[in-house]
Amino acid sequence: MRTVAAFLLVLCYLAVSDAWRCSEGPRLSTARQIDAGQGKVIAINSYGYVYFLIGSSWYRMSTIRFRHASLGPAGLWATSNSGNRVYKYIAGNFVVSSGLSLQQVDAGGNGQVVGVGSSRAYCLRSDLASSYKRSGSLSWTSLSRVMKYISCGKYGCWGIDTSNRIYFSKTLSPTTCGNSRWSLISGSAVMVEVGTDGSVFVVNSSGQVFQRLGISSRYPHGTTWRTVSMCMPVRHVAYDLGTLWVVTTSGLLMKCTH
Repeated sequence: MRTVAAFLLVLCYLAVSDAWRCSEGPRLSTARQIDAGQGKVIAINSYGYVYFLIGSSWYRMSTIRFRHASLGPAGLWATSNSGNRVYKYIAGNFVVSSGLSLQQVDAGGNGQVVGVGSSRAYCLRSDLASSYKRSGSLSWTSLSRVMKYISCGKYGCWGIDTSNRIYFSKTLSPTTCGNSRWSLISGSAVMVEVGTDGSVFVVNSSGQVFQRLGISSRYPHGTTWRTVSMCMPVRHVAYDLGTLWVVTTSGLLMKCTH
C-alpha cells in the first residue's frame, strides 16, 4: 500500500496547473475531510477522529468520532458520527450542544456558524456562537432552502443542494442570520469551500476541483470557474492563507500553493 501511495504522489508532483503546485502534505492515514482557518488546520480520518496539525505532525484531539469539523472566526465546531450532534471545542474539550442535529457544519464566516441538517440549511447567530461555553441548547435559524453542503466567507455564503446545483447569497447577516435570497450559479458540485478571505473552490461528482475567479466586493459571486488540475480524484478541499489543502478519494493528503 505504501508503494502504491508513493507512486501516486510522484504523479502528483508532475501534475502542475497554471496556478497551483501540489506536493505531499503531512501524512495522516486515510484522511477523509480537512478544514483550515486562521492559520490552523484540522482533519478527520476514516475512523472519525479529529486531528490538529502542529508543524508537520498530526495530534488527535478527542476519542469522540466525528462526521465533519470546521474552524474559523466562530471557533472549532464539529458534528458527531453518532446522532449528528453538534459540538464546540472549548478549553481543550469538545462540548456537546442540544437543539439541532447537523450532518455538516461551517465556522468560516463572519462569526456565525452555518450547517446542514436532514432537511435544510441552518445558521447560528454570531453572538450565540461566540458566547456558547457549556453544554446546553442552541437556537438555530432556518435558511429556508434544502442544502447538503454550505460554507461562508468574506463576501457571502455558498451552498450545494441535493441536485448538486450551486447557490450563492450575499445577504446572510452574521448578527441576525437573516437571509433574503439565494442566486443560482452555473456549474455542478458536491461540496464547496469558502475561505475566510472569500476565495471559493468546489469539488464535483467526478472528483474534479474548480476555483471561482473574479470574486470582489463589486462581484461577490465572481465571474467564472477555472479548473485546478489534480492527478487523482478529490473528495474534499480546504483553503486558508494561500494554501489549498486536498484530500483525494484514496485518502491521500496534498498541500497546494501558488
